[in-house]
Amino acid sequence: MADIEAPGADELAAYLALAAVPGIGVVRLRALLGAFDTARGVLAAPAGAVAAVPGIGPAGAAAIRAASPAAGARVLAALDRLGARVLLPDDPRFPPLLNEIPDPPTLLFAWGDVDVLSRPAVALVGSRDHTTYGAEAARLLAAGVARAGAVVVSGMARGVDALAHAAALDAGGTSIGVLGNGFGVVYPEANRGLYQRMVEHGCLVTELPPGERPRAHSFPRRNRLIAGLARATVVVEARPGSGAVITADAALDQGRAVLAVPGPITSLTSLGCNRLIQQGAKPCLAPGDILEEMGMEQGAGSGEQAVAPARPAPGSRLPPPGLSPLQLALWPSLAAAPHHVDDLAGAAAAGAEEVLVALTDLEMRGLVRQAAGMRFEIIADFGLRIAE
Repeated sequence: MADIEAPGADELAAYLALAAVPGIGVVRLRALLGAFDTARGVLAAPAGAVAAVPGIGPAGAAAIRAASPAAGARVLAALDRLGARVLLPDDPRFPPLLNEIPDPPTLLFAWGDVDVLSRPAVALVGSRDHTTYGAEAARLLAAGVARAGAVVVSGMARGVDALAHAAALDAGGTSIGVLGNGFGVVYPEANRGLYQRMVEHGCLVTELPPGERPRAHSFPRRNRLIAGLARATVVVEARPGSGAVITADAALDQGRAVLAVPGPITSLTSLGCNRLIQQGAKPCLAPGDILEEMGMEQGAGSGEQAVAPARPAPGSRLPPPGLSPLQLALWPSLAAAPHHVDDLAGAAAAGAEEVLVALTDLEMRGLVRQAAGMRFEIIADFGLRIAE
């Protein structure tokens, strides 16, 4: 929790005021601190001396001289009321991966368990207007990696973002929500309950001060932080040019891995993902694909970073654990021979769309595969998968 009465609070308030100067950025901020030692020293220095610092100039010096430490103190007071804090780049709790990106933040406001910011994390992003398939994929992947000890990062938006956060928490894991607004503002309003859960069981972060409303330009800046906090970014479902695709582009710029969930070629919400795969992104079919990119072993037994995989005996046709009632009803037919989805729906007395969702889940877990003509069959050894 921030404490404006604690030693160093005046320097922290001065730093916040300096960092809030438009266009200051990390490079200029470091140059100023290198020249004057402290943020208070920068704000108290003569305009001519400030202007002489490389990259500042007279206009920048005038803006810096107008900055008020009192504004920084007000930010600290607002954080204190909320129970939040500010992390500076030299703070040991500052996310180490963010210091490695091309445009690192000058500070990070954090609300919740800041310890999760240094744990292995994966970004899961996608469409606000997702399909049933996209929702199921988001829940499956988020829950799987969360059970394996990875932190799920997303943007707290409506749709896939919210589903990924909630699935990670529901699975007993944790999550980081990156906001395009300041603390004290809930956006979208429908996520108010999720905000509370994230503060209690995860962490919310933002570059924007408390009370700041979301603006259009805030979200591309937020997206670079989503990618920057994670070892890998997974696009679950997205249209071309969407925020999720922009996050994937940011991850590529940062030298991080990008994966995409393939979807039907007739689905506009999967077009962005399918194009990413065409361009070289790794297809994501199961949580294990993500863990592999993150260097996390599924079956290493390494505490919070791994879970033991379920591997059936070779040639086994018994259903694995963790199947839904519908999947259990489909299993005998799948075990006998490849079947068309309509035949499977008839055998299970279920709708074709509902059956297709259940089969897609099994396919993403490496249990079944789709052959030509919408015929599904069991994969001989099922492969490795996260134990339910």
